Amino acid sequence: MAIAPYRCPWCGSDPLYQAYHDQEWGVPLHDDRALFELLTLEGAQAGLAWITILRKREGYRQAFAHFDPRTVAGFGETEQLTLLANPAIVRNRLKIASTLSNARAFLAVQEEFGSFDRWLWQFVDGRPIQNQFRSLAEMPARTPLSDQLSKALQKRGFRFVGSTICYAFMQSAGLVNDHLTDCPRHGEVAGLSSGPR
Repeated sequence: MAIAPYRCPWCGSDPLYQAYHDQEWGVPLHDDRALFELLTLEGAQAGLAWITILRKREGYRQAFAHFDPRTVAGFGETEQLTLLANPAIVRNRLKIASTLSNARAFLAVQEEFGSFDRWLWQFVDGRPIQNQFRSLAEMPARTPLSDQLSKALQKRGFRFVGSTICYAFMQSAGLVNDHLTDCPRHGEVAGLSSGPR
């Protein structure tokens, strides 16, 4: 009989990856600045390994004013050139430009709904979806709901928000609980309070 793994196997043996799995992934997130950070990092991850982004996370926080969307929305050409020369982040011109335009779109959502959190969590009726996956093979890369979120974000001017990126964002921000059922975090995350604030 196989021994149940302590963690979901995707985080491997890297301590940084394990800490992210144990402390953050799947926890219902309602802080707008943290949501902007995750949305930015998920977009930056496109085509790369998530561990690459985790290792650059502090560099991103320093480069993007600790993900204050109002400050980032005010970045101009000078700041973009500085970012393109910054080895602490992924120096991709399109991804950097999208972060700035996404900050402006983020502020527009906040203005309309009071918070990005309130707008985002309506996609799951304010409560995380509790999936019951037993293996990574069962876990989708995208769902009809992530398709819907992707289209809604794109309609509002966001970029680097394809359905696969949106599903990863939903997993990381706790809109879905995708810890495997034999992972201790599945039950722990399921028991956390949730809902828009």
